[in-house]
Amino acid sequence: MTPELRGHLAMLIFSSLVAGSFSLGSMVANEIAPEALTAVRFGLAAIVIGLAAMMTKGLKRQDFAAPWRYLVLGGLFAAYFVLMFYGLKTAPPVSAAAVFTLTPVMSGIVGWFLLRQITTPRMALALAIGGAGALWVIFRADLAALMEFKVGQGEIIYFVGCASHAIYTPMVRKLNRGESPVVFTFGTLVAGGVLLTIYGWNDIRATDWMGLPGIVWIGLAYLVVFATAASFVLLQFAAMNLPSAKVMAYTYLVPSWVILWEIALGNGVPNGLVLVGIVMTVVALVMLLEGSGRAKLQRG
Repeated sequence: MTPELRGHLAMLIFSSLVAGSFSLGSMVANEIAPEALTAVRFGLAAIVIGLAAMMTKGLKRQDFAAPWRYLVLGGLFAAYFVLMFYGLKTAPPVSAAAVFTLTPVMSGIVGWFLLRQITTPRMALALAIGGAGALWVIFRADLAALMEFKVGQGEIIYFVGCASHAIYTPMVRKLNRGESPVVFTFGTLVAGGVLLTIYGWNDIRATDWMGLPGIVWIGLAYLVVFATAASFVLLQFAAMNLPSAKVMAYTYLVPSWVILWEIALGNGVPNGLVLVGIVMTVVALVMLLEGSGRAKLQRG
């Protein structure tokens, strides 16, 4: 399997893990301040990734040259998570998910400015099909709901967070100096955790940690191990092997994965028309994969 195909596989797994964080994260969002939750999430995930790094290639001093790089990346991703929770305080989940589908387009634009990565006509068509399919899934095949979509304060807040997410992806490739994904993720998590601890210290100190309900710790465990530590490594790896627009295109699969999570949690099955949107997102990803294979043949 080529590095490019491994990058696609990494993002497929990434999208399923992120979808789980939406389902489980919504269960704990109102139980703890976003800054406190995200700071602990980053700190614990840094421990997990740090141990993984020590058991593999180890952590070397030269891996942390120019530490400002980690502050930039950690700040961007920390901003995304914090703003996501703040946005969801007032934005309906459907509206927020619609905003999230703008991330691949923003990432493609940023990728051109930072790395001069060009979005081909085929890739642009795939992104358009995937975006339309994701919106169809998000609005549960309800055209009336789509037509009534309104942008409020929560959506604007979350849009800024999604912009941070979109910038983060091409910045990984631009700032990486040969560090492995695990080591680079560790540095990013540590830097993000430090920034969040400083910024959200009052919220962290005011949180009654011993009085939190059990669901918070269950949700936090998932967020730390799967939605943060594992997804960070997967995203870092994919960003080093795929153009930014292709990496972020996998966000179009998140609504479909969320539906599967909701079914697994016993929250109902969507109507048959929603499956049209799921098929469209799969078609978009197939187009991207085929485009990757043809490019490889042309280079050979």
